[in-house]
Amino acid sequence: YLWFLFARKSVIQLDLANTKKALIVPAFETLRYRLSFPKSKAELLSMLDMGTLFTFRYHVWTKGHAPTNFAKWRTATTPYRVEWEADFEPYVVVRKDCPEYDRRFVGFGWNKVAHIMELDAQEYEFTVLPNAYMIHMPHAPSFDITKFRSNKQYRICLKTLKEEFQQDMSRHYGFAALKYLTAENNS
Repeated sequence: YLWFLFARKSVIQLDLANTKKALIVPAFETLRYRLSFPKSKAELLSMLDMGTLFTFRYHVWTKGHAPTNFAKWRTATTPYRVEWEADFEPYVVVRKDCPEYDRRFVGFGWNKVAHIMELDAQEYEFTVLPNAYMIHMPHAPSFDITKFRSNKQYRICLKTLKEEFQQDMSRHYGFAALKYLTAENNS
């Protein structure tokens, strides 16, 4: 609820309705099934320092949220801009007329990555909110991630869809989309 209040205030202050901005809500996680949700950023930082919380997916997929720049977020008091990087998949607040998620990516894999690439291609500015945050709670693996992990055919299909998506990006955005192909080949 608190992050919602901060996000709402930021939506107004940063003129989200009239600009191409994607407001990033920094994501954290806990390995505990029960957690007293931090009531302030200071409390969250204390929990982070004590090892009760971690940056989201730090142990399995750091690339997904690394551009958020959690070190900078710790001391930030004003929103700050970050740049797109390969595999970036932050949680964002955007205008409702932003590009939709690509429907090829259902189940597990690449839905948020593709969406953020599309936002970047359309020149959205990625702005990290300094006082907003979310916490992912542990849960059983979804049916789709289980399929991804155990089924080679699923992974091959996802790879094919990624390649198709990137080709579509190249056709639609031309030269500007080359950075997505280059980043993918280097990751």
